[in-house]
Amino acid sequence: MEPVFALAFGIMVAVAGYLLMSRNVLRVVLGLLVLGNATNLSIFLAGRMGSRTPPLVAAGETALIGGANPLPQALILTAIVISFSLVAFTTVLFESAHRRLGTVDTDAMRDAEPETAKKAPSLPKHVVAKKTEPAE
Repeated sequence: MEPVFALAFGIMVAVAGYLLMSRNVLRVVLGLLVLGNATNLSIFLAGRMGSRTPPLVAAGETALIGGANPLPQALILTAIVISFSLVAFTTVLFESAHRRLGTVDTDAMRDAEPETAKKAPSLPKHVVAKKTEPAE
């Protein structure tokens, strides 16, 4: 069963990479969501899926033997919350950019930058040094 999940992980990472390289910001957000789910799947795969024994330590034992590791499951629950908040925050940022610039194309958003921001910054007048007379 693990090779099927490993293949699904590879496909999810490939789809996320494709979506993240898109020029449409909605696809970028969906790529972040798919990448977060692929990460959760990889953490889940790292936690020994094959065991059906509950993660309980028997009386008198000091270590878990042959059971599923509960730590990756707890990490996945945390990662789900973090990835959801990241996608929600990114969606709000892209919606604000869409309202301000009127486009969802990343190249068009780059063209909407003011020309002064593209030039090299010049020194303010109060920073420019005055000429001084040489001392004799």
